[in-house]
Amino acid sequence: MSDQNSQDRQKQAETQKQQDERIKNYGQLTLDQSREQHKIHLLTIIGEIEGHDVLSDNTKSTKYEHVLPQLAAVEDSAEIQGLLVILHTMGGDVESGLAIAEMIASMSKPSVSLVLGGSHSIGVPLAVAANYSYIVPTGTMILHPVRMNGTVIGAPQTYEYFRLIQDRIVSFVSGHSHTTKQQIEEMMLKTGVMTKDLGTILVGEEAVDCGLINAVGGMQEAFERLHALIDGRTKHSSEEIS
Repeated sequence: MSDQNSQDRQKQAETQKQQDERIKNYGQLTLDQSREQHKIHLLTIIGEIEGHDVLSDNTKSTKYEHVLPQLAAVEDSAEIQGLLVILHTMGGDVESGLAIAEMIASMSKPSVSLVLGGSHSIGVPLAVAANYSYIVPTGTMILHPVRMNGTVIGAPQTYEYFRLIQDRIVSFVSGHSHTTKQQIEEMMLKTGVMTKDLGTILVGEEAVDCGLINAVGGMQEAFERLHALIDGRTKHSSEEIS
């Protein structure tokens, strides 16, 4: 019996070590001890979203080459039933952020997002990509025009490229929220809200009032909604089979 207990403790220690390494290296974890008997994958999008250029070691970042394969694994998993996305990001690489958002939005598994602290810039599409979105009362979202390192756009071709990228973002956000393209563009180009820049800062309830986010809430509400979505999907699937 003592040998069995020792093996169990060793196995638990190894599992915990693996979980700690996944959190440290990838900001991801599979939650399989749910009281609702659901297996949920936790994805955190923290700091700056890293693109093709590698950021410095002292910069907190979310690497798209880590996120995309894991999302594919979640979608293909026979065990994982839902996805919880927690965001506290300043934004970052537009193409990479939009790629992650598109992947989340295209998943068949139920998904819920929760904005903690902030989900700025390209973090906005990421926040609305899930089936249902929450923001904490003090959470912030910043919408502003597409830009690159604050440089002045001096060539028509560059301006056209930026405009095309911005149109993609606006279309995605309006297609996955209750805001219109016109509302989003007006918030992006608003003057007087952000010092020395164009854009809009939304705090908590303001993000809900304008239709970007579904509701104000925290961890409890996010988990309750995700469990409900999973139960609804499971029930619907069972009815289809029967």
